[in-house]
Amino acid sequence: MYTFQQQIERIRDGKGFIAALDQSGGSTPKALLGYGVDENQYKDETEMFQRIHDMRSRVITNEHFSSDKILGVILFERTMKGVIGKEPVPSFLLNKELVPFLKVDKGLEDLSDGVKLMKPIPNLESRLKEAKDLGVFGTKMRSVIYENNAKGIAAIVKQQFAFGLEILSCGLIPILEPEVDIHAKDKAEIESTLKKNIRLELDKLSKEQAIILKLTLPTVPDFYKDLVNHAKVIRVFALSGGYDIETANTLLEKNKGVIASFSRALLNDLKQQQSDDEFSTSLSHAIDSIYKASIT
Repeated sequence: MYTFQQQIERIRDGKGFIAALDQSGGSTPKALLGYGVDENQYKDETEMFQRIHDMRSRVITNEHFSSDKILGVILFERTMKGVIGKEPVPSFLLNKELVPFLKVDKGLEDLSDGVKLMKPIPNLESRLKEAKDLGVFGTKMRSVIYENNAKGIAAIVKQQFAFGLEILSCGLIPILEPEVDIHAKDKAEIESTLKKNIRLELDKLSKEQAIILKLTLPTVPDFYKDLVNHAKVIRVFALSGGYDIETANTLLEKNKGVIASFSRALLNDLKQQQSDDEFSTSLSHAIDSIYKASIT
């Protein structure tokens, strides 16, 4: 079993990528539909979440889903509380030498000032304690930027860091994810404004504090190089943001030191109807390609 320090070193220095298996209530039907399970195949929310848990279990238990190419896994809260066989999911991952993270945000507010802030996160401290007791290493929370609005972007970054500090105080490592919408007409300008605000907040962290960033693949290659090398940044992850796997991997290869934290791009070719061999082959191809792009 990893120690906390070994997990930090694994995430900071390891070769591989992060698997994002954290689709929540709102995105679960879409994720299931992509897997070949439509809404007629479950009668209520309980069955829906069982279906998504079965899918994730099929992925996690596959022989190709291993620490050779995967560093960690981001979990939805119900998945974290679930079991594979009789073993809690975080323990199962740790025994495979995979670092577990928990998605903690509760979705997005309505659009305002060109961004969608996170909704309040109730009972965060107690949820973090439960996660830590289960062996979870860190957290992830997402907000989204749609326009180059200085007020909105500053608010996004300040909110991310405020929650990040609370998470650090509870002994977990936060992944801050201020996503830039890939369809934004002024995407490059947004990224410039975003980076300036991130640097301002990083400079406020104490000597002992460090975070992980999860950012949209930038318009300009290596645009986040200074963040990759920043003393307060453990690692920079990239989200696929709706790009298909080929596009996401091609863009990722242009950003040295950034590793993937893909969800749709990882899972898109997996189907419930596939035989075990077909499923395993599809998953293996996705893992191999994302791994290659993450270490190039």
